[in-house]
Amino acid sequence: MGDLFTDVASIDYPIVDADAHVYEPPDVWQARVPAALRSQAPRVLRTADEGDVWIFDGGARVRAVGLMAAAGTSYLGFRPSGLTYDTIRRGHWDVQAHLADMDADGIWAQLLYPSVCEEGARMFGDDRALQRACVRAYNEWVLEFCAASPTRLYGHAVIPATGIDDAIAELDWALGQGFRGVLISTFPGGAVEPSNDDDPFWARAVEADIPVALHIGSFHADGPVARRRFEPGAVLPRAAASKSGANIVPLVARMLFSGLFERHPRVKVLLVEANIGWIPAMLEQTDDMFLRYRWFTGTAGTLPTMPSRVFHRNIWATFMIDTVGMELRHRLNLDHLMWSTDYPHTGTDWPNSRVTIARVFRGVPAGDVRKMLHDNCKRLYRLTDVPDRLDG
Repeated sequence: MGDLFTDVASIDYPIVDADAHVYEPPDVWQARVPAALRSQAPRVLRTADEGDVWIFDGGARVRAVGLMAAAGTSYLGFRPSGLTYDTIRRGHWDVQAHLADMDADGIWAQLLYPSVCEEGARMFGDDRALQRACVRAYNEWVLEFCAASPTRLYGHAVIPATGIDDAIAELDWALGQGFRGVLISTFPGGAVEPSNDDDPFWARAVEADIPVALHIGSFHADGPVARRRFEPGAVLPRAAASKSGANIVPLVARMLFSGLFERHPRVKVLLVEANIGWIPAMLEQTDDMFLRYRWFTGTAGTLPTMPSRVFHRNIWATFMIDTVGMELRHRLNLDHLMWSTDYPHTGTDWPNSRVTIARVFRGVPAGDVRKMLHDNCKRLYRLTDVPDRLDG
């Protein structure tokens, strides 16, 4: 079994955070989209009762600055609205302050996702020109953000949801700019159901050997809601379900039985922030139902192997606090699991992530911990600039 992990002082390698976020600054879209689209592009409005709020698509959607800007805040201080860019940490959007926050938390490198547009390209509206312009504006901004420290910050390019041609075009642009991963919020053709029409995108991703990320909170059939409800009766069930895998399980099942992974056996799909404790139970039941139902459903002819084997081969996953997942790690592909902080959202324990690491990994073989904190992420994203050992 080897040495067991006991404390963070034993970690002599850089910790790679597989899922952190930026909180985009107020001028990202207003400064970058064409003038003709600026009135519909996201902008920040300061209000008397809700603080700073983001306005999308000319007011079709509204998001207050709140729970996604929570790093350093006590649980008692969590607020879904009422915050302003003057009061939240500069590390959310200012790159030098962000790097300082990483240093305080003991994090060497981060794979970054958006916050304001975390739900995906449909946040920007259904108009094709507007959505494409807003997607490119974010991608250009995060590229510049990461360029300030290219061996520590790695962004994901957002992919538009306006059709397969636009998805491939943005993927090709992102590859040309050096992005290590991309984020989709619908399938590449723009639908929330997988289709053979998506195959050119998947083939291009395989050719480039780039992971395609699916973040919780996306792939909703009706698209992003106009305004989030934050009453306890609404937010607590939603948060509990999403962090325990409830929202991602149906999506994974559809993908497993769509034929996608048979047509593209080397594609790399990453499930972000859904945690991992649910995976063994889901795969046990999926395998059982496959064996029972494969004949009358015709799946016996299209899926030549067990769904669990396909999952372990093609799908990676990130997690934060998941001691159940650690207990069940022998039922998972340990080489495909990656720990994350969720900085600066409410899931983060910044600046004390090392306390969380000690809690989650205590008693796990030290070699397995290294995989989840360093090796797996480095290998998936080909982070050759991240050293194998810390100096000293």
